[in-house]
Amino acid sequence: MSAQSWLNRLWYRPSAPLALLPAAWLYGAVSAGRRAAYRRGWLSSRRLDRPVVVVGNLTVGGTGKTPLVAWLAARLAAAGRRPGIASRGYRGSTLAARLVAADDPAAIVGDEPLLLARHTRLPVAIGRARAAAAQLLIEIGCDVVICDDGLQHYALARDLEIAVIDGERRFGNGRLLPAGPLRETPDRLAAVGAIVVNGGAAAAGEFAMRLEPGDAVRIRDGATAPLAAFAGSAVHGVAGIADPARFFRMLRGAGLEVIEHPLDDHAGLDAPEVRFADRNPVLMTEKDAVKCAHLADDRHWFVPVEARFDAADEAALLRLVTRSMRGQRG
Repeated sequence: MSAQSWLNRLWYRPSAPLALLPAAWLYGAVSAGRRAAYRRGWLSSRRLDRPVVVVGNLTVGGTGKTPLVAWLAARLAAAGRRPGIASRGYRGSTLAARLVAADDPAAIVGDEPLLLARHTRLPVAIGRARAAAAQLLIEIGCDVVICDDGLQHYALARDLEIAVIDGERRFGNGRLLPAGPLRETPDRLAAVGAIVVNGGAAAAGEFAMRLEPGDAVRIRDGATAPLAAFAGSAVHGVAGIADPARFFRMLRGAGLEVIEHPLDDHAGLDAPEVRFADRNPVLMTEKDAVKCAHLADDRHWFVPVEARFDAADEAALLRLVTRSMRGQRG
């Protein structure tokens, strides 16, 4: 069992491990104190001269925020804006702010920023200090910054916060780290501008999002094939994301027989994780694919996903984003 699978079993069941509760209480006290320090001005937030939209979550990973960032960036670009995407570059080795190129190694810039750079073909900047990464985007002409993650990164002032929730798992056992999956308590949602629910049932006032798979893309040469083309024989499913089971369910929903290979979120990939003794196709997430081009042969494909809303929710969410940018400098 991977470490991610073990944590999912621990966090997404009704009861929390008693031994971890004191650590969770300490984490909560530190987190609440830090947020209060920014709110009262004891710690300063940097405000930029272009609007900043933060897309984040309360839980550790796996809610669908990166597809939402890609969706929002594409919609703003189609409306004539010049969006850029800022990210910490988690699991990458870069600390200073820099732009991400499509041919950068994931080990340097992080797998999610590289995915976004390739998927959206829009400017993406990374940096341990997100404000510096966002400023770099503004300097190259971006007129709105979308921050991938960073709901808890109060050093960067924002004009709108969008919180993404896993509609199926919600908040697990409802405990803070390390006893549960929460970075902040659910009452934090009262302060955000929009709540987007990925899958499951959205409550009143929440925006319902779903992730829809596109055609599979062969890693080696970019050839595409509908998922239905893989029906009739078993496929290996590889998923190094926070909730691998979601990817496997998606493949099965397309009628595929899946041999599951769950990995830890952001896991580095070597030959044993993606090369198998048989000749069955290997289908993986787009986030995994950016890390294994050197290992891929004709069997290896990734399945991109796109965020989708119904027409009313899409229009309302875009109006909310547009209103948050009105009157901003520049």
